[in-house]
Amino acid sequence: MPMPQEYQLATQRFDAFLADAGDALGLATRNQTYTVVEGVLLAFRRRLKPDEVLIFADALPAVLRAIFVAGWTVSEHMSGFPGRDALEAEVRALRADHNFAPAGSIGLVSRTLRHHVDRGRFDKAMAKLSPEAQMFWEDGDGAQGSGAGGAQ
Repeated sequence: MPMPQEYQLATQRFDAFLADAGDALGLATRNQTYTVVEGVLLAFRRRLKPDEVLIFADALPAVLRAIFVAGWTVSEHMSGFPGRDALEAEVRALRADHNFAPAGSIGLVSRTLRHHVDRGRFDKAMAKLSPEAQMFWEDGDGAQGSGAGGAQ
């Protein structure tokens, strides 16, 4: 069996995602964008149970999946999703001296992410998560993580 295209094209797809996320966030550098994206992923991951972490990770493109699970421990779980303002503050707290997360970062990353996931895979994963977890991926316009693009 040949190497899956998902892995062969992982870097190009991540670069495309990062460029789109940087544009959506209005950020000047890949490093700034990476920090915001990582902050969003970590704020979400902390609220998931271990099985949910794995379900969601499996719906992400390869490099984002690696970022999502890097350094993960089951002991980091925090129960419940606080309000959006608290989650946005948590995103900004990652490397706070070098974090340029604009207001609405979670929604902007969500909207971008949906254009870079396999729609069917993402929808199946989201359906297995709590309503609060699904709401996390709303983009601020009421759209939920429904994989508008299918770019896998």
